[in-house]
Amino acid sequence: MPKLFLTPESAIADIPDGAALMLGGFGLCGIPENLIAALIARKVRNLHTISNNMGVDGFGMGLMLEAGMIASHIGSYVGENKLLETMVLARTLEVTLIPQGTLAERIRAGGAGIPAFFTPAGVGTLVADGKEIRDFDGKPYLMERWLKADFALVKAWRGDTDGNLVYRATAQNFNPLMATAAHITIAEVEELVQPGDLAPESIHTPGIYVQRILQGPTYQRRIERRTVRPA
Repeated sequence: MPKLFLTPESAIADIPDGAALMLGGFGLCGIPENLIAALIARKVRNLHTISNNMGVDGFGMGLMLEAGMIASHIGSYVGENKLLETMVLARTLEVTLIPQGTLAERIRAGGAGIPAFFTPAGVGTLVADGKEIRDFDGKPYLMERWLKADFALVKAWRGDTDGNLVYRATAQNFNPLMATAAHITIAEVEELVQPGDLAPESIHTPGIYVQRILQGPTYQRRIERRTVRPA
């Protein structure tokens, strides 16, 4: 089946209300901004999102939140989005916070077919409530379950029409993990090339994990918080 889609709108056309959705990125770095914009235009509702954070007000996932599209969210950070903070404090949005390393490992486990693993992170805290704890070599470890999703939206620097992906610098963050952990992975890239144009050793995500790929029409490349020295 051909993987190439010509527009973000066509690539996400079958994502239904209530879907579990992983979205790659870290802050504003490496987020699938064109796919997010297409989802917002479709007005998909009651999404259960998994992402490290919710971006910022007025951009990316922040726009999804403002549009009332998100029913629940799993992530590790809520700091840069004022609306999200307000909704969490008012208990109008179901949010599950997970230590960042645990979040990454739960997604990796989902992609690797590992249903559970043990970690010391969270033992003795609220994170451990209701979870199994075992001792290994005299130290307590908390059992965490894998995370999987119906769809994963990821962003890469370059990709070929077979779905092989190359990420640039810190855009590798959660994108490669999420690409493996969903039933359908949709990738948007800045530069689309033909099979064979990517050096095999440069590929971060093999095309076997990617079901749909498109070249993003435009990227804002925002900086989350610009800090400069005084003159």
